[in-house]
Amino acid sequence: MKTIKLLFVIGTFSMLLACGGNQAETSDQTSTESASATAGGQAMIADDESEKNIVQVAVGSPDHTTLVAAVQAADLVNVLANNGPLTVFAPTNAAFAALPEGTVEDLLKPENKSKLVNIIHYHAAPGTYKDAFLKDGMNLFMASGANSKIEVNEEGDVFVNGAKILATIQATNGVVHVVDKVLLPPGK
Repeated sequence: MKTIKLLFVIGTFSMLLACGGNQAETSDQTSTESASATAGGQAMIADDESEKNIVQVAVGSPDHTTLVAAVQAADLVNVLANNGPLTVFAPTNAAFAALPEGTVEDLLKPENKSKLVNIIHYHAAPGTYKDAFLKDGMNLFMASGANSKIEVNEEGDVFVNGAKILATIQATNGVVHVVDKVLLPPGK
């Protein structure tokens, strides 16, 4: 009889621990889901198994931390994470560093957000334009409403408004062309 009571107590205690652990796990999961829902947007979806979208490509690159900071300051993270298709010309950190001193810091200020948004829009084209599609002399319509001129030299190097395409990365929602200069939209 004592053995049965002891087994009953151990079994009950084990069930209580198991239920308590699940409750804590469920609570943690709910708070994580809540935090993601509060932050909102496509960019907040965690998925380590699928191929990367444009934002995930940029975030994963140590050469694009300035671009990521600019996209965040302009509140365009979810735009670049959505379905697309988009073609993004992604300047490297060195490209941003080549701008006149203080330019990046000035653009990241909240009062200059509209300028920053326009510049970032000038780095994105609606549609997917892989290297083979970019032909010498073509004008590419950008999300800012302006066009960018494509040039291809004799060696086959492709340039967009004078910025050389250094590499191309396919993303799930388009393509990222790494460029060596920041594209500045034409003045209005």
